[in-house]
Amino acid sequence: MTRSTVFAPFDLIEGDRSRGIVLVADHARRELPEEYGALGLPAAEFERHIAYDIGVEVVTRELASLLGVPAVLANFSRLLIDPNRGEDDPTLIRQLYDGTIVPGNYPMPAEERERRLERFYRPYHDAVAAVVASVAQKSGRAPFVFSVHSFTPVMQGRARPWHVGVLWDLDDRAPHALIEALAADKDLVVGDNEPYDGALRGDTMFRHAIVNGFPHALIEIRQDLIADAKGALAWAERLAPIVDAINRRPDIQAVKMFGSRTGPL
Repeated sequence: MTRSTVFAPFDLIEGDRSRGIVLVADHARRELPEEYGALGLPAAEFERHIAYDIGVEVVTRELASLLGVPAVLANFSRLLIDPNRGEDDPTLIRQLYDGTIVPGNYPMPAEERERRLERFYRPYHDAVAAVVASVAQKSGRAPFVFSVHSFTPVMQGRARPWHVGVLWDLDDRAPHALIEALAADKDLVVGDNEPYDGALRGDTMFRHAIVNGFPHALIEIRQDLIADAKGALAWAERLAPIVDAINRRPDIQAVKMFGSRTGPL
């Protein structure tokens, strides 16, 4: 893991904001600020999916380059604090994850929880909100927010058959088009709200897309397919024309309020 004295909580990739697309990567990296050491964990744990979404940083950077659009990547490990959770979510700072106890997260005093929110979580979300607002202003339309994630092939002893999944809540405009485009490749097993459900109140899509009525989709790519640069680049090249085509659809360019399956806004 690479550490520096000054730890930036996010990385902003610049792009043409008038195109109307924002890429986000909540779990792109596994870094920790120097003062947190390794949270009491052996280095091998930071090679696992519990620390970050394997392959996502390369996919997101290449996708941003191919599309020429901005992207915001969280720079900190999800083991420090998970930016894809609401502030009141019990899994915001995990003490146990897929069989691994995280000593540096237990106990978790209220002041340390607030410190992590203020130093890492909130600056990341402020950056996402600022880019989304800027893209809306520059493009003169509802921005298409596209979130890139990856999932482990085996979780708690269970193999996952999907090559890729698309997560969504009630706004199916982008997800259904994305699922249809991916499923056109008969070699792909595409999950619809698999391996997770997209209705998670307070997550990144909820905060920056759902509450604003902006079109959005969250993609989950199986990690063994993007663990090396070749696979990650291939997936970025696969996704770029699909995301571009979806973004050009008239129904994608409008604000549309749906609420949420997770409860009233």
